Amino acid sequence: MNTLIPILVSFLVVYFSTPLFKNLALKLNILDVPDDRKTHKNSIPLLGGVAIYIGVISGLLFSLADFRLLFGILIGGIIILIIGLIDDIRGLSVKIRLLGQLIAALVIIGFGMRISFLPNNLWGDAGEVILTLIWVVGITNALNYLDGIDGLAAGTTAMSALCFSIISYLTNQPQICLIALILMAGCLGFLPYNFKQAKIFLGDAGSTFIGFMLAGISVVGDWASDNVVRLAIPILILGVPIFDMIFTTIMRIKEKKISTLLEWLSYGDRDHFHHRLVNLGLRPIGAVFFIYFVTLALGISAIIISYAKETFEGVLAILQAAIIFEAIAVLMVVGGRHRSGWNIPD
Repeated sequence: MNTLIPILVSFLVVYFSTPLFKNLALKLNILDVPDDRKTHKNSIPLLGGVAIYIGVISGLLFSLADFRLLFGILIGGIIILIIGLIDDIRGLSVKIRLLGQLIAALVIIGFGMRISFLPNNLWGDAGEVILTLIWVVGITNALNYLDGIDGLAAGTTAMSALCFSIISYLTNQPQICLIALILMAGCLGFLPYNFKQAKIFLGDAGSTFIGFMLAGISVVGDWASDNVVRLAIPILILGVPIFDMIFTTIMRIKEKKISTLLEWLSYGDRDHFHHRLVNLGLRPIGAVFFIYFVTLALGISAIIISYAKETFEGVLAILQAAIIFEAIAVLMVVGGRHRSGWNIPD
């Protein structure tokens, strides 16, 4: 029962505070104005991410021991939220956004949390620091890029957090399990206002915050201490945003749309996985559910790997996930070829 209280608090705080932040965003004119790159036709209030942040913090306050353990993630999350919020309100340069994300990642590292799924410190401390920076910044932006259709980023985050919670429970990591469930509950509390014909958006503040939280959870967790195959666990759980980011980046480089890191961070187009699914004829809500199913399938593979007693079983789960990624790649290529227009069905 004590475990359920912070989870319920997170859900309820987000659910009841989101309309308040919607009205505040309208009064302060903090809106996402439609343009040629966006799918919505009317200006939509932002600040949804602030509601999720407050919900997550409120939930953790009911378990102060866990709050102290994950202090680095939460401080970094504040930095990410503030940077994103300023960007939503007045706009920030790519360099400042990247600097803020690197500082937030360094905060996690400064609190002693690094990539822990490298067996036996394979590349030493410097390698772990570099990989942690790349991982945290990469996942933070990957969730931001996924926030292109109503309900997609928050729903995918909820599913990913659920998978992390199940695996952390099975591997006796109760603190990770709790914060993952609190994050999941916060996203679920937000979804009623963001799912299909959204009344409020996450904004860059929200999408980068939930991405940073997922990255932090995956860094602090112990996933592969006794089995190298379990290196795949966080990669599979976050497989959709990771694959979308990598595939889209490769295609943009190939098409000479970007050539530098700053161009990669600032470039925006309708060429992500969800856009390509819509190009194939799916309605936006259909594309969202399709990605939900893929996320769930990859999460199940990760759970199988975490529970597998034999390496062979883990390898089979990874092979299954590889087939799923191959299918996604085919859909993305075909979706790109059908990009004759951007009229999205209602």
